Amino acid sequence: MSARALIYSLSLTPKSPPDISAQKRNPCLGFKHRNPFHFRIRLSSQQERCHVDFRVSGLSRSRSSSGERRGGKLRADVKSEPYDLSESIPESVKLDGVVLGKEEVELESDSSVPWWEQFPKRWVIVVLCFSAFLLCNMDRVNMSIAILPMSAEYNWSPTTVGLIQSSFFWGYLLTQIAGGIWADTVGGKKVLGFGVVWWSIATILTPIAAKIGLPFLLVVRAFMGIGEGVAMPAMNNILSKWIPVAERSRSLALVYSGMYLGSVTGLAFSPFLIHQYGWPSVFFSFGSLGTVWFAVWQSKAYSSPLEDPELRPEEMKLIMTNSVSKEPVKTIPWRLILSKPPVWALIVCHFCHNWGTFILLTWMPTYYNQVLKFNLTESGLVCVLPWLTMAFSANFGGWIADTLVSKGLSITRVRKIMQTIGFLGPAFFLTQLSHVNSPAMAVLCMACSQGTDAFSQSGLYSNHQDIAPRYSGVLLGLSNTAGVLAGVFGTAATGYILQHGSWDDVFKVSVGLYLFGTVVWNLFSTGEKIVD
Repeated sequence: MSARALIYSLSLTPKSPPDISAQKRNPCLGFKHRNPFHFRIRLSSQQERCHVDFRVSGLSRSRSSSGERRGGKLRADVKSEPYDLSESIPESVKLDGVVLGKEEVELESDSSVPWWEQFPKRWVIVVLCFSAFLLCNMDRVNMSIAILPMSAEYNWSPTTVGLIQSSFFWGYLLTQIAGGIWADTVGGKKVLGFGVVWWSIATILTPIAAKIGLPFLLVVRAFMGIGEGVAMPAMNNILSKWIPVAERSRSLALVYSGMYLGSVTGLAFSPFLIHQYGWPSVFFSFGSLGTVWFAVWQSKAYSSPLEDPELRPEEMKLIMTNSVSKEPVKTIPWRLILSKPPVWALIVCHFCHNWGTFILLTWMPTYYNQVLKFNLTESGLVCVLPWLTMAFSANFGGWIADTLVSKGLSITRVRKIMQTIGFLGPAFFLTQLSHVNSPAMAVLCMACSQGTDAFSQSGLYSNHQDIAPRYSGVLLGLSNTAGVLAGVFGTAATGYILQHGSWDDVFKVSVGLYLFGTVVWNLFSTGEKIVD
């Protein structure tokens, strides 16, 4: 017989009770039947016989009394007399397609699988990380709104407000490198799950600590920082294992846009909750959402595609063929990592970037209230616009970056282009704030500043997986430590500057750091792997 194979799609309906004797002999065959079967067909041609090998597997699985998963396969070898496949086909068999010129053909029929089960699992992981970062910034940014009624109630000075705002970063700083090491060694699933539960509890305890006294509030805010500090290294570790290189910028941009939309959600709903139920309600309601996320995360997420028993074979092949971080980390080559100039470029530029970003996150509601004379509700709603702009720009920039890479532009050049936009754009628009005369133009400048800032997600924030994919969690923890220091010093320094200077002075410092970061990035960064 010639090397041809017809692939049929069969609808199998059992007409007699199943034989359960095989299950008694082998308990592993106790799978639950779903009709029609999800099956594979292998047809191979040999000299005078046509051998047909059917592999039939149940789509659902049962669990034994001990809780272990059970699955089953049915294998049948069918031998037939020589038969010309070009002749008429029985009406009982529906022809699906023809494959020519192959000695062996394998087909997996997925027509009976619901669309939500066909959705790529790697993007399920991305969406879950996105939602974690959404909660992360919701729980973080609510303080920037609630601090206004809290400072009025407790008679806090601007310096005290700056101290409270910066106390979050004390804990955030402690877990950056530790979170990266932990994620790279035990897996990102456990670390990110721990982080969300920890910061959610700290968020709920914030009003209680504030009523007890300022020292207790500072400690609880630092504890919240400990939980959120492990989020970015853990996420980076997970995505380095799940996401192919060609999808890296888009996936990271989507996850980081969760932070921006979290800020939007927090800033939009916080004023309403404060007016209706009082400022403590913001912390109680936002913090409780973490338990819902954690339940979904535990049931759906895995640190690596190798650990996921439900991952489809074709997606596993795609991930393992096109990703670079596969082997678990046992030791971390600190000396090698710290000897590379691109690593130090990441560290310096992360500091420069976060100085401006954290000032926006923590002080903008105060800016709109004191300078532009917006009330509490207006301040919260106006603050939404820059974050919405960032969410759009981050995903738009990720699409541009991945498109440029797919068209052959080097990763190094793409990262430099995107980060240059992410530095020079905010620097330009912040310099315009001192020249505008209307609140509308000030808000527009702030939105444009943060919109261009979001291109950094396809620049320095994607670069960790480029240069050290196996140690991406540690490397992000290392560079983000510098970013956190920028948050600690920048947030506290802003309070001091405002007590002795003006908002123009605050923006000048940010612009200077943006320009310095642009020079360092273009001189020393790379998109090539430098640590294996």
